[in-house]
Amino acid sequence: MNITIDHILAGISVGGQYALIAIGYTMVYGILRLINFAHGDVFMASGLIIVYLTTAMPLQYAIPIVLLLTVMLGFLIERAAYKPLRAAPRMSVMISAIGVSYLIQNLALYITGGLPQTYPAIPWISDSITIFGAVTKRVTIITPILTAILIVLLVALIRYTKIGMAMRAVSKDFETSQLMGIKINRVISTTFVIGSLLAAVGSLLYFTSYQSVVPTSGSMPGLKAFVAAVFGGIGSIPGAVIGAFIIGICENLIKSSTDFSIFSDAFTFALLIVVLCVRPTGLFGEKSIDKV
Repeated sequence: MNITIDHILAGISVGGQYALIAIGYTMVYGILRLINFAHGDVFMASGLIIVYLTTAMPLQYAIPIVLLLTVMLGFLIERAAYKPLRAAPRMSVMISAIGVSYLIQNLALYITGGLPQTYPAIPWISDSITIFGAVTKRVTIITPILTAILIVLLVALIRYTKIGMAMRAVSKDFETSQLMGIKINRVISTTFVIGSLLAAVGSLLYFTSYQSVVPTSGSMPGLKAFVAAVFGGIGSIPGAVIGAFIIGICENLIKSSTDFSIFSDAFTFALLIVVLCVRPTGLFGEKSIDKV
């Protein structure tokens, strides 16, 4: 029984971390209709940045700085790799996103030499606690709570602020929003900033549990978060969050089985195929109507 509880708690925690990454995917797609393949690598870069920062300063100073630097990285990626391609075919923008992804990975490989970097232990949230007889880290409990708080704040920002209304307008009709005087570049940059900030928070929570960072550390979490976004309905924030929690919990329950644990990653993609066969737009995706 303890093993089951332990894996359920771990699944909820991982689901929250996937959700924070998935929101970045779904927000960018909702506005630009772009899959930002570099988003998982921004998540990884955030983990590497704090590893090196903590060698030069105390952790309490390194955490806010890493959040700021990750936001700046997301902003820089948007301005350097995506903004010049606003009028380009969508395929060109996607290729640019893939190029940025490999660029970040190769820079990380050059800096680290390909060696795993030990993630610093964060006081209090790295401590072990016992819940219903199962031993786990405090970060397991903090992750879903913090994720819920951040999502509520994000939804409030989108619904009740001027920039949030602009985001909703651009996501509905990009061209008309431009004609109405909405500053498109500002809206897009804000979207990347929010997505990068959430990825940085997810990175803090994720690597507190796994404690090792390599240049490819963002690939699988980023891919699973993308699957969660598609699973829930790409462009839907509630859908991305629910999809992330479903994937996180199911994945960890499969890991609890000695016979099928090797299929834990494959299950994520198999589940996506099944869902898309039934609902091609995802659980909460809206059907698009093409006008002729």
